[in-house]
Amino acid sequence: MDSSSDSDNVSGPPRRLFGRQRPIHAALGGGKVADVVLWRDSRVSAAILIGIAAIWFLFEVVEYNLVTLLCHLIITTMLVIFIWSSGAEFFNWNPPNIRRIILQDSTSRDVASSLHRKCNQILSNFLYVASGHDPKVFLLTIVSLWVISVIGSSISSLNLLFFGLLCLETLPFIYEKYEDEVDHLAYKLNRRMKKMYNKLIEADILRKIPRGPIKDKNH
Repeated sequence: MDSSSDSDNVSGPPRRLFGRQRPIHAALGGGKVADVVLWRDSRVSAAILIGIAAIWFLFEVVEYNLVTLLCHLIITTMLVIFIWSSGAEFFNWNPPNIRRIILQDSTSRDVASSLHRKCNQILSNFLYVASGHDPKVFLLTIVSLWVISVIGSSISSLNLLFFGLLCLETLPFIYEKYEDEVDHLAYKLNRRMKKMYNKLIEADILRKIPRGPIKDKNH
């Protein structure tokens, strides 16, 4: 066996995870979402993480009802706006200009355009992978979805959603911090998986898998 093929030392530029050529910030879109996920804006990222943890605590631990929680949030928001608007006349505060901040036409168009663009990109990638153009990604996606389905049958959907959001808030940040080490380990794992796949092909195991009889159709 050639020792050079089994060596894990790779010369040349490091290979990034998933064949990525751009920095992780650019790969995530390079916008405000990427800043939040990568903790470029630590206050917003921390606030979102605390909010996710608070929602999980209310639903899972306190067993809050969704309708009750929404009603209480709306009541609290109305009271805050009322107190803020009333106190602005006595304490010379700036009244809340929520209409200008939230209800702008440009904001709605930007949000809708961003969601439409992301949905089209996800759907295009899904169709590309599901069509079998990239067999490795196809098999990896099938295995990943199967693992998620097994995990989802063992824990509640809320815990699974909370765990996914927690990973989304932490894993990209950790990956960017230890990018070279993770890419190196991923490349070594990918090489070993390729070797195992080649051994399966050479042993002709895939053709030995029994299949059911094929019945002729009468036209």
